[in-house]
Amino acid sequence: MTVKTPWFQHYGDVPANLDYPPITMYELVAAAAERYGSYAACRFMGNTISYRQLLTEIRRTAAAFTALGITKGDRVTICLPNIPQAVFCFYALNMIGAVANMIHPLSAETEIIFYLEDSRSKALVILDQFYPKFAAIGNRCSLPKLIVADIADALSLHKHLLYKMTAGRKIEPIPPNDNIVRWSDFIAATVATTDVQPQGTADDLAAILYSGGTSGTTKGILLSNSNFNALALQTAAMSNCMASGNNMMAMMPIFHGFGLGVCIHTGLTHGCCCLLVPRFNTKSYAKLLRKEKPHYIAGVPTLFEAILRNPDLKNANLSYLRGVFSGGDTLTVDLKKRFDNFLKQHGATVEIREGYGTTECVTASCLTPYNIAREGSIGLPFPDTYYKIVAVDSDQEQPYGEEGEICISGPSVMIGYANNDEETAKVLRYHQDGLLWLHTGDIGVMDEEGFVYFRQRIKRIIVSRGYSIYPSQLENILDAHPKVASSCVIGVADSYQGQKVKAFVVLNETAANEQAVRDELLQYCHVHIAKYAIPAEIEFRDSLPQTLVGKIAYTKLQ
Repeated sequence: MTVKTPWFQHYGDVPANLDYPPITMYELVAAAAERYGSYAACRFMGNTISYRQLLTEIRRTAAAFTALGITKGDRVTICLPNIPQAVFCFYALNMIGAVANMIHPLSAETEIIFYLEDSRSKALVILDQFYPKFAAIGNRCSLPKLIVADIADALSLHKHLLYKMTAGRKIEPIPPNDNIVRWSDFIAATVATTDVQPQGTADDLAAILYSGGTSGTTKGILLSNSNFNALALQTAAMSNCMASGNNMMAMMPIFHGFGLGVCIHTGLTHGCCCLLVPRFNTKSYAKLLRKEKPHYIAGVPTLFEAILRNPDLKNANLSYLRGVFSGGDTLTVDLKKRFDNFLKQHGATVEIREGYGTTECVTASCLTPYNIAREGSIGLPFPDTYYKIVAVDSDQEQPYGEEGEICISGPSVMIGYANNDEETAKVLRYHQDGLLWLHTGDIGVMDEEGFVYFRQRIKRIIVSRGYSIYPSQLENILDAHPKVASSCVIGVADSYQGQKVKAFVVLNETAANEQAVRDELLQYCHVHIAKYAIPAEIEFRDSLPQTLVGKIAYTKLQ
């Protein structure tokens, strides 16, 4: 049975198929380091690390893990922001065939305990300023060996001293403990040797990432070297703008598939410099843009909304941009139009390109092509990646234009879920075409030309009086109203209707008369929304809760 690929006609210069070397992530980056040794690989707070230096630091860190007793197949949790040590650790573990368990430093204590126990981690790398949280966790569970990194360790001597006298002074001293080793001592334990031989194969488990937690239960997602390498090669090919020596703004966190797979691994395998940003701050981000002039920016829609509202970028020249990519959440048509206009007004010759994917395939697997776009579309599937739309709870493919569940097949699709064979079997299924398909749990549509349109997560559908209502569609409409900054729509239990629609709205400006604005919005809804889907209630909020990666956390509102 042949898989339909109507999107190939719009690929332009993008090849439909790529060659994937059967090597590990470390080996792919090491190959780049051999080609681009003198190029900048990472830049952090003014300190530049060349590819040659990066490879040396990775090997030193691999030797340090080996001296600690970490061997092939062992799991080590990395709980760090975007700092050089996080990059060193990730690739060092990969070099020795160990598994990097990536988690967010701001995770709740109970979440961290789950991550450690679920992964069976033998060591844990943290930042010194987060130590009090882990000290508290140590009273509730048995912590593995703790490696404590310090931002100052990644700075030049001058900035190291300056940091210690300013921000570093606010960090509480860590008491002596046999279970704790400071980063400097951890590296020194290598006994000045970096004679560690690469371990592992392309198909080995390389990393564990966690589902974002916006719906359902958080699960550990098992990803191989091949998954990450395919993602890096596909992203570079599909973007059609990657060039060695260019700068990639790496603001998306390294524990997230988007930040790790696109901003770090794709950049480092193609000779780019990753501008490591440990924490987003509107003012400092504007300053960083002006100073570093990155060629590529990737982020979630909330980042682009923040840029639009940043007065410090009013007269900025953005002509240096070669690629601007949005993912991780739905980019509304209104926000895309406003940001494209912003880019044009500031000298950029590119427009924002929307991508789509899931952590179950590392991150993006679909992207707006460089040469053509369709309003509201998330683009075309990556090379060697197949998309099809099937009837929900079925493997039956839907006709073009009909809604159904988005399914993905390709080299970036995960190995499975950690310690959860039952859930793995639900989402990874062989179809009659003989291919293994990932059932994403998302509703979408594909048109006759192969353009894909995201509609809604299946679990998020509101059913009211028998009608299926898609919250994201209502949010797109509400967000387009000039008085609305952002919105979130949920279903609320109702004894008569089953569910009724409720909208949470953040206004651009505080309203003197909220009821008048509410009436105005409802009148607007009557014009743009079907009667059965009009919100029964609108609640104004100063802000909406967000997940750790910037998505609106609708489950908290529910």
